Formats: sequence, C-alpha cells, structure tokens
Amino acid sequence: MVPPSESGSAKTSVRRICKRDGSIVPFDRGKIENAISKAVAATGGSDLSQVSHLADLVVEEINKRFHRHSIPAVEEIQDIVENVLIREGHAETAKAYILYRQKRTELREAKKLLLGFVDDSKLSLNGAWIAKERYLLRDKAGVIIESPLQMFRRVAKNVAAVERKYLRSGPIDSRTASLLGVSPGTEVSSYVKQLEEDFFSAMSSLSFVPAGRILANTGTKNGQLANAFVVPVGDSIDTIYDALKEQALIHRAGGGTGFDFSRLRPKGDSASVSGGVAAGPVSFLKLFDESSARIKIGTRRASNMGMLSVHHPDVLDFITLKTRQSLPHFNISVALTDSFMKAVLSNGDYAVRHPSSGEVVKRIKARQVFDLLVTTAWQCGDPGILFIDRINSANPTSYEGPFEGVSACAEMPLYAHESAVLGSINLDKFVKNKGVDWKNLERTVSLAVQFLDNCIDISSYPTAEIEKVTKNFRRIGLGVMGWSDMLFQLGIPYDSERAVKLARKVMKFINDTAASTSERIAKVKGSFPLFKKSAFPQFSRRRNASLTAIAPTGSISMLAETSSGIEPHFALSYVKRVFEGKEFLYVNKHFERVARERGFYSDELVRAIAERGNIQNVDSVPDDVKEVFKVSHQISPEWHVKMQAAFQKYVEGAISKTINFPSGATMGDVFDAYLLAYKEGCKGLTIYRDQSLEGQVLSAGSPIS
Repeated sequence: MVPPSESGSAKTSVRRICKRDGSIVPFDRGKIENAISKAVAATGGSDLSQVSHLADLVVEEINKRFHRHSIPAVEEIQDIVENVLIREGHAETAKAYILYRQKRTELREAKKLLLGFVDDSKLSLNGAWIAKERYLLRDKAGVIIESPLQMFRRVAKNVAAVERKYLRSGPIDSRTASLLGVSPGTEVSSYVKQLEEDFFSAMSSLSFVPAGRILANTGTKNGQLANAFVVPVGDSIDTIYDALKEQALIHRAGGGTGFDFSRLRPKGDSASVSGGVAAGPVSFLKLFDESSARIKIGTRRASNMGMLSVHHPDVLDFITLKTRQSLPHFNISVALTDSFMKAVLSNGDYAVRHPSSGEVVKRIKARQVFDLLVTTAWQCGDPGILFIDRINSANPTSYEGPFEGVSACAEMPLYAHESAVLGSINLDKFVKNKGVDWKNLERTVSLAVQFLDNCIDISSYPTAEIEKVTKNFRRIGLGVMGWSDMLFQLGIPYDSERAVKLARKVMKFINDTAASTSERIAKVKGSFPLFKKSAFPQFSRRRNASLTAIAPTGSISMLAETSSGIEPHFALSYVKRVFEGKEFLYVNKHFERVARERGFYSDELVRAIAERGNIQNVDSVPDDVKEVFKVSHQISPEWHVKMQAAFQKYVEGAISKTINFPSGATMGDVFDAYLLAYKEGCKGLTIYRDQSLEGQVLSAGSPIS
C-alpha cells in the first residue's frame, strides 16, 4: 500500500484525522497541497511553486495546535489552511478556498438530505442519487442501511475473499507469490486483506467501477452479478417457452438478455404439430417484450436484444417493426453477413433462406433491404446492425460454433446460456502532468481483470446450465468510460486524428494488460476449462476466453460523474432537478477549470451554456476552447464512426455506442455511416437522429427557471 504523501520538508506529528462521518483515517499532507493547488487554479493562477511551502506552514500550524496523539477533525485542518492563506497574503487564493469549502458544504448537506446521513465519498450529488436509487442496500422497510463507501467495502470484501478458494491457508510459496506480486511467505489472510483494500481503493476513487449487478448484489441473498446473458430460442413451442422462462429468471435476478429469433419459421409457414400456420418471429418477439414488462427489480427495467438474420424470410417485417409499435423493453438488430454486404456494395441480390431447411426461398436486391434498414433507422433509431461474420471470425472459441447472440446492448457476443460480468475503467482518472498516467492505468486494469474473474466464482446463477457454460469460458467484459473527459483534460478535440490515434493506443494498452493479467491468473488458478480447444497459442495460458467489451455505462458513468463509454458529452452544462423542487446547475468540471484558469468563467456563462446546450455561439469563450469542448451533436457522424472503429481494433468483444445525427440529417448520411462502419472494421452500429422520437431521453439545451 502506498503511504500517505508527506513530500514537503515539514512533518506533522498528527497521524490521524476524523472525517465528517466519524471515521478515522491517516493524515495525508498531499490532500492539503491538492486543495491549495485547486484554489490557485480557481483564481486563474498557474504558478504552483508556493504550494509546497504553504503546505509546510499549514503542517507547522497543526503541530503547534495538536499533540501527536490528537485526532483533529477535518474542519479544523481546513480552518488552518484558510488562516495560513490569509496570513501569508494570498487573499484571492484564500477567497477561492473559502468558496470551494462552501460548495463542498452545500454538496454534503444536499447529499445528507438525499441519503439521510453524512456521505464522505467522492460521489457527486447526481452520483449519490444513482447509488440511492439503484445500488445501496435497504432493509425490509425500504430504508437505506449502507453508505456509498460501505457499498464499495461490501463489494471489495466479498470479491477479494474468493482468493481463499484457490490458495492454501498459511504462507504463500515463492512461485505463487511472484505471480501475485507479494513477498514470499506472505500470509494468505494478509494478501486477501490487501487485495480487499486495493479493490476498495479502485472503486471508491471511481477509477474502476463494476457494472450495476455487482454493486447491487454482491454479498446479498440475490448474489447474481452478471449483466449480460444470451438465451437460445428454438423453433418449437417447448423451446420458445423454455426461453421465455429463462428470460424471466434472468430478469428477476437483474440481468439483461439477448435472443436470436432466426431459427423460428416464417410467418404463415405450416405448423407441424397443430396443422395451423406459424406466427413468425415478430409475433413471438412481442410476447417476450410483454413478459419483460411484468418483471422489475427496484427501479431497473428489463432489457433485451432481439436479433434476426438478414437471410430470414421475415426480415422486412422485422426491420419495420419499431415503426409500428414501441416494444419498450427491446433493442432490435439485423445480423448482416459478409455475403449480404458484398451484394450491397456490388448492387447485386442475395439469398433469403428457410431457417429449417436452408433452402433458398427467394432472392432480393440487397440494396433494397439495406435502404429499408437505413430508412427505418433514420425514422426511429431502430433496428441497429450487426456484422455477424466479423463478430464470429474474432471468436477464439469458434470450435463451439458461432455465437448464439449478443447482450442487450450488443457489447458482448455470447453462446447459448452464457453470461458475462462487466466493469469499466474510468479514463477520466488517468491523466497526470497533461499526459496519460500509464503506470496507474496498468495497475488498475490488472486489478479490474482479477476483480471481474473473481466475480464469476462468487456469483449465483439463474440456472445450472448458465453456470456451467459461463464457467467453461469465463468471459469478462472490461470496458472504459470517461473517454471524453480524458480528451478534455488533454486538450484534444474528439473529432481529430490525434484523438483517434490515442484511442487505439489506450485500448491496445488496456487489452494487452488485461491479456497478460489473465495469463498470470491462469498460472495460479488454471486456464478456462475449454482453453485447449481454443485458438490461443497452446504454450501460453489464459484464464478468460475474452476480456474486453465496451458497455454503454449509462448508470455507472452517472455514478462516477463522467462521460459514458466512449461517447462525447451530451452537454457541458445542464440543470438537474433532484428532489423537493431544488435545482442544481451542473457544469463539466474540466470546462470549469479551464474557464477559471483562462479568466472567462462566470455563473452567467454557465447558465447560458445550460440553456443553449453548447459553447459554440458564446462570444466570451476563446476559439481554441470551443474546438476542444464540443458536445455530441457537434461531432459529425463520420468522426463518431472513426472513434468506434479505433477502439474496436483492440476490443475483443464489441462496443455499445450511438452514432448521433442532427435532426436535419438525410437518409444518405445514414447510408454513408453504415458503409463506413463496415469498411472501418466495426462489429455493429446503432444510430439516432435528433428529435426522430417523441420523448427522447436526452435533449441539449433547456430553459432555466
């Protein structure tokens, strides 16, 4: 464990302080320096040469007021910082520090009102609200019984304890110790405790955030930790209703499900048992959606992915499905093969086949179908497209056949009855000295892989078959979020070759680190059971059949107050109405820092941005700042696709991302984006044209009351 920072010359006799929630923690001089640095930056200053000296003076004052056995309160330390700044003639910095304390006090009070207790975590008010609504444990009466920090501790403790399953009690032998990164002879109990602290630190600092089912269910009676599942649907009443039952069990446990309806015979085909006619996949998809509406866990709504092959006879009916009805619990996607795409590019036709016999039913112009896909996506955002041959060609366990389907948000290709645990590295936390903090990123990725692999062991499963298949492959989906915030900090425009190049570099680093970690874990715990049949080199080892996938991170990115997945920010400033009619004006922290440093920040500016949705027409903002701080609808679809392709190059699974189009975009624009995605190596694509749906979830720019 890294000791608390005491980089300056003055050493404090005080070793511990009391936080506002009553917990006792080690004194950390580094936090004093950080607070002073932020206050200097808030005044528009850039000279940080006096920060260490001022921190020394604060430490000297602490030594005067408290003896070495004292445990001062954090407010007392902050009072000393404030007094030292004023005494030393740094009036503007002191003012900024006082305002910062005031804001923090307002935040703490708001969080206390929201949660019912003091919360000293790093969560914003928005993050605390997400934790309260989705993840914090409650008693039978519905009363919250843990704080956000206690939530992270609960998860860390239970996940770290899995190590005892693989390690004998007592001292760790030298070979195993070298693989675990500890000293030979370290007691297993000490190693597990240290791992718990490392997991806790990664989560509580919001550097790594596991997916929602892990946060909500770890250490509880439910205990089901996977977000992603795929369920097979066969062409019989028995198999269809088996799938419906499995879907219900998964949804009850909080998971999302993916289905491929391509095996079902087309509408109007003969039904072999009843002598009637088949209803077709679209009809049964409605049944699965209706079932989903009946199951709800807390505030979570059941989520599904319905997929159909472009070669299915009912594909045209499937493509236009969402133009006729909403199906609120389903995303839908059409699986496009390479042969179909070649026919599109050559303006040729392709074969539509009966799903049971494989016989060619008819041949259709591929462009006719592709144009219909483009039209309906332009109209309502659905269906998405999946380049299914590309997905299957990247499968290292293809000896088991093609994947059955993809998860509800399309980030995880999986086999029938397979599940996957998910988690995301928050790239927002890995910028240091105006560059990527590669060392810390490497350590956190390694921790995250071990964490997610342990989750496979500790998780409960809706069925025995799901447990068997999941543990045969041990797939995990480690992704990223906070990409847009990382670019903001680095001063790199999202729509630039610099950003695309960095995306490849960052994702390659993450995937390579994940692979080496998986190999190291396998040397201690063994490779995944079906490793010997896989495409991996047989002289190596591998704990997990696949490691990386980028989920949309809708809720956990709000928990961490950062940009979702690899998406650009949707807005730089907005009003959040949280509770009791109280409004909170949110502004992106990196934009605020730059605005203060450059001297153009004002409350009026923030409110103007919240009403407009962006800064492009705000005269007081310099052009170079406008170039970096663009929001989603200001970035062309071409750059959205290029960014997705850059990450996909080094992602083993797939990526959930939305390509945003302005409301005035044409169907030709969508057509071009689809072809670009295919040519650039994406595994799928989802688009949304602004205002194409009534009641859309996000809308940039809103009047402030």
